[in-house]
Amino acid sequence: MRSTLSKIAAFVTSGALALTLAACGSDSGSTTLRVGTLSDAPPSIYLENGRFTGYDNELLRDIAQREGFEVEFVGTEFAGLLAGVANGKFDIGSSTISSTEARKKTVAFSNGYNTGFTTIVTAKGANLKAPAALAGKRLGVVQGSVQDEFAGKTPGAQVVRFPDYNAGFAQLKNGTLDGWVVPQDIGQKYLDQNPAVPLELGYTVEDKDTPSAFAVAKKNTDLLNKLNDGLAKAVADGTVARIYGQFYKTTPLSKELQQGGPGLPVRNAGA
Repeated sequence: MRSTLSKIAAFVTSGALALTLAACGSDSGSTTLRVGTLSDAPPSIYLENGRFTGYDNELLRDIAQREGFEVEFVGTEFAGLLAGVANGKFDIGSSTISSTEARKKTVAFSNGYNTGFTTIVTAKGANLKAPAALAGKRLGVVQGSVQDEFAGKTPGAQVVRFPDYNAGFAQLKNGTLDGWVVPQDIGQKYLDQNPAVPLELGYTVEDKDTPSAFAVAKKNTDLLNKLNDGLAKAVADGTVARIYGQFYKTTPLSKELQQGGPGLPVRNAGA
């Protein structure tokens, strides 16, 4: 009898597990949604003690709680993230993704939750402070990022593409790159964490009109609405400002995202 009951229990448990796994996927009514994210871009998105965290991911956890779903974070490379969202591998992309017009052809974006700057990290004294100084220089970027687009449009620059931030930073430290093009907050974080490495921030440009936003499949309007609803509530009650302050100690939050602010609306292609 004990053996029979054990078999029945095992069957019921496996069946329940199968139903749970089946619930995960691109349907926004799912209990658990898969989130593609990076593991090496603090303070926005990173892995700490085996847990995905950072401003982007902690904000998404808050939104999920408000909107009645759970999130499962999965590490990935940025180059394939948007395609993974579009084809259903991931329900959400959370990786400081700038909501550019080109990317709107592949995915839909939530309203924005951050703005920022693109900067070039260089060796101290390199004096790469203006676009003209970048001609002939080897610039490292994360493949498929906004910084990849920026470097690709820089006249005369030699663009070297990497799958993640750590790989590019390693090449910058050993001198095989002249500059490393990254979001300013990420570049500053690496400088703060490596004070013995003689590096500095070079040419910097503000990212305008393309705030960071969560990516979803174009057809998944229900999930998009949930993200926007939860984000609006988090802006209104000051949660966005609180979480932002936990990770960004010196960079001020956009006034649109401060408590009671209007937010950063993103208009998707065809909307």
